[in-house]
Amino acid sequence: MTYRAPVEEIAFTLKNVAGLDAAMHDGRLGHLSGDLVDAIIEEAGRFATDEVAPLAVNGDRQGAVYKDGAVKTPDGWRDLYARWREGGWNALSGPEEFGGQGLPTMLAVAATEMWNSASMAFGLGPMLTMGAVEAIEKHASDDLKQKFLEKLVSGEWMGTMNLTEPQAGSDLNALRSRAERAGDGTYRIFGQKIFITYGEHDFTENIAHLVLARLPDAPAGTRGISLFLVPKFLVNEDGSLGARNDAFCSSIEHKLGIHGSPTCTMIFGDGFVKDREPGAVGYLIGEENRGLACMFTMMNNARLMVGMQGVAVAEAAFQKAISYANERRQGKAAGYKGEGMAPIAYHPDVQRNLLTMQVLTRVARSISYCCAHAADLSRAGGDDAGHWQERVNLLTPVAKAFSTDVGVDVASIGVQIHGGMGFIEETGAAAFYRDARIAPIYEGTNGIQAIDLVNRKLPQSGGAHVRGYIDELRVEVSRLRDSNRDGFGASADFIENALNDLQEATDFLLAAQKDGRMDDALSGATPYLRLFALAAGGAYLARAALANDNVARTALCRFFAENLIGETGALKSRVLLGSASLQAAASTLISA
Repeated sequence: MTYRAPVEEIAFTLKNVAGLDAAMHDGRLGHLSGDLVDAIIEEAGRFATDEVAPLAVNGDRQGAVYKDGAVKTPDGWRDLYARWREGGWNALSGPEEFGGQGLPTMLAVAATEMWNSASMAFGLGPMLTMGAVEAIEKHASDDLKQKFLEKLVSGEWMGTMNLTEPQAGSDLNALRSRAERAGDGTYRIFGQKIFITYGEHDFTENIAHLVLARLPDAPAGTRGISLFLVPKFLVNEDGSLGARNDAFCSSIEHKLGIHGSPTCTMIFGDGFVKDREPGAVGYLIGEENRGLACMFTMMNNARLMVGMQGVAVAEAAFQKAISYANERRQGKAAGYKGEGMAPIAYHPDVQRNLLTMQVLTRVARSISYCCAHAADLSRAGGDDAGHWQERVNLLTPVAKAFSTDVGVDVASIGVQIHGGMGFIEETGAAAFYRDARIAPIYEGTNGIQAIDLVNRKLPQSGGAHVRGYIDELRVEVSRLRDSNRDGFGASADFIENALNDLQEATDFLLAAQKDGRMDDALSGATPYLRLFALAAGGAYLARAALANDNVARTALCRFFAENLIGETGALKSRVLLGSASLQAAASTLISA
């Protein structure tokens, strides 16, 4: 079975769980209507299903090919991208001033899910262009905006993010790429960047590289990093392409997954362009030595979108697994009345695995869409804009880390359901697992997301925001108890217990920070993030089930509450009690 976009579930989650319906009703999103939302999601789903998904297998098997500084994407992908761009999908949430449609982030996130379910390697490139647009729009000069934004918004050009170097991964203090002032308002960039997604390709004529580098007189550490726009081709005053810049791809990586996406080593200012002053021409974005703040605009956008990649792969893996489980026949099963062997979907262990895949995917989708909803309301302005920005801050690391963990876990279960055939490439189950594995690593590892959540996001407003968020989730439990609807079983009790676990763990971590017990706080960060997501997920599944009288949603809420959410108790113990044992055992790991 090939992927089919779950347009009804996506629209339902946007409107009834994340809050799109309420925001439209309150006039927070301009003239956006439910009919327009449905039309956009329907057409995005059609394109993902009918045009992107059929080329995914070829993209995985053929991969991107590097030769003599150029990269060829898999057969059919260049034309696919052209059709995707002509459909206006790159401009969906782009600024209207530069040709975008100015639609909410929620719709861009939903569409991103569908592109990445159909082919994560294809969807990855445009995702970074959208982040580059946001960084340039917020921080670049008017001249740079006029030269680059219209082409980037339309997708005629693409953008990249250049942070990582061989010696500088997560720790940008070690960054060595350098920039020199040219005396004419431009800069010359020198250095090497690795793991640059779509750093070179054949989709577009020009590529706008956003590059972090240091000026000669910059302060040490991250306070001395500047951000530059370094185009593949220089742009003339009339907007036409000029000379080739000294920014080249020297190789691409051979990877576990996302084979169709070229992952490049980029060389800036190595003298590939002759008869010209050395260095790649770059243009400052924002202020000198303030580049990391500008890049974080792009990174925060990318972190939510990477979270959507986790949701996307999980959805596609679930669809393939449930299709296979209804076709594959093995043994006898209670409840099966047909002849011969039963489809394995009748066996309780397989059912448990399939339901786990389904509810984890829905929880991750709900958290990510709620994060996008908060981003939209923060941009809408008003007296509560600060509140919604704090909500974006709180949910972004959870959306990125939990959703990408879910992508790996669900894809792994999908391989298990296929049995031995799952380990064989022809079935396609293994491809989801291979693709999913990068998402917990890039755009800030999930361990870094957990540290960010605990160190920076919980203390917002002295802890008042996260406590207020937990109180909002408790409202869903009250509604669940008041519903008196058959089928929920003990869901309210289990979700309430999970929220109590979240409250206790939150209070512990806030106190640890206040008292300066950072070892305790950091030791508990990763289990806390999962605890946070599971507790919130239970409340969101309840909200979904209560939105209409749907037997399936009620059953899924109960399954999650009575089978999976109980993990929060063990996670709470790890947060509260795990630090001492971790520190004691850690000494056995140090070899130097």
